[in-house]
Amino acid sequence: MDIYPAVDIMDGKCVRLLQGEYALKTVYSDNPVQAALRWKEMGACWLHVVDLDGARKGVPQNSPIVIEIAEKTKMHMQLGGGIRNMETIEMYFNKGIERIVLGTSAVKNPKFLEDALNEYGDRIAVGIDSKNGIVAADGWTDMSEFTAVALAKKVESLGARIIIYTDISKDGMLCGPNFSAIKEILEAVDLNVIASGGIRSLEDIERLKIMGVSGVIIGKALYTGDINLRDALKLAAL
Repeated sequence: MDIYPAVDIMDGKCVRLLQGEYALKTVYSDNPVQAALRWKEMGACWLHVVDLDGARKGVPQNSPIVIEIAEKTKMHMQLGGGIRNMETIEMYFNKGIERIVLGTSAVKNPKFLEDALNEYGDRIAVGIDSKNGIVAADGWTDMSEFTAVALAKKVESLGARIIIYTDISKDGMLCGPNFSAIKEILEAVDLNVIASGGIRSLEDIERLKIMGVSGVIIGKALYTGDINLRDALKLAAL
């Protein structure tokens, strides 16, 4: 199982949101590159980076910072936020980003998602961000008609191999992930599932590992110190 420290970028800073609310942000670092380097120094191989401004506006807003993180850390990075065409995907791949996360496109432009999956395979992950079982898009500002399970099945039929499931109501709350929803996703599709949202302890990570997720994204708990990254990495490697 892989551990993905989260670096969420808003207004050029490293932040965490509460339940996806842009007005409820906490700034943890004025320098996202330094935050990323910290996780590298603690042993992380992967980063989960989100351009929050890009997710809301539909076009990348923090590309220079994202590219600087890739250049200075040389880490595996999966990146989401405002990526809505093949040209943007290709630009980021050419700059050293390992994997692109498409979320809104899965809801609003399935043809683009299918084309990206056909072209790049498992270098494309699909982000399924859910609140009360319903998928949200456009930086979590627009609720769709899809349930999380229905969308997971749909993107599997389009060729997806990796999905990132986030329960928005849990995100940034340090209240534990939505285990029942994650279990439902795992049982519904034959995909690699990366879990995100609310992870607060090594016990949460261990339980998710036993359930069979392929990765865990940890955000606020790393920044507050509730989870020590070195301990999380050791547990994931067992």
